[in-house]
Amino acid sequence: MTGNATLALVGTVGGAGTTRLTVEFGATLARAGRDVALVDAAFATQGLARHVPGRVDADLTDLLTGDAPLDAGLRQYPVDLPGQLAVAPARAPFERLARAKTPEAAEQFEALVRQARRQFDHVLVDTPPVAANQAVAAVSAADTVALVVPASERGLDRLPTMRDRLHDIGAPVDSVVANWADDDDATVGGADATVPESEARELAALPVCAAPDAAFAPAVADAVESCLDTDLALSFPDSGLLDGYVG
Repeated sequence: MTGNATLALVGTVGGAGTTRLTVEFGATLARAGRDVALVDAAFATQGLARHVPGRVDADLTDLLTGDAPLDAGLRQYPVDLPGQLAVAPARAPFERLARAKTPEAAEQFEALVRQARRQFDHVLVDTPPVAANQAVAAVSAADTVALVVPASERGLDRLPTMRDRLHDIGAPVDSVVANWADDDDATVGGADATVPESEARELAALPVCAAPDAAFAPAVADAVESCLDTDLALSFPDSGLLDGYVG
């Protein structure tokens, strides 16, 4: 799978770091020259909105509850990368969030993801633990589903439950990404990819992989390649910076 691929990154538990990993996956794909859209299905936390500078005039829930086109809800990520990185954040009052969770809005969510899939090489959906209509829509619309699990006993204990839930709605899990591993070389049982902690993880705005560190960025690239079954052909010098990095 090399293009036009939709990936739902699904948190196994709350606080798994799914939003941050969605942003880093997107930055990595854009670094490889792919055009990427990030779509927010995590309405409770609205985490992708924190990565969009300035005012969000039309957010994803506007698109789901009205008739605004997809382009109205997309914002360009403020980083200089070979590929395009766009974000469709959710940032809305409670009343509109409630309307965006209806079955009708979920159908519109799937339609918007399919539309984005036609415009971008990849669509990455930041998806919370599946318990609401928009999360079900996210995994239903995705070509590939990856569970994001914190590399902890709490996270791993919830893995079978979330696998079963996704199986029940006809969205089998294609891969598991263990996030925030303590050891750069650690592997977590049952995980297809392991992403370590990054010293720059707490930066609020720009993705770490836009200026990658030595351990984190290659691990994210490996995870992206594993989840999407693709070859990004990225190189990582000893400094940890990708070829062509612009600071």
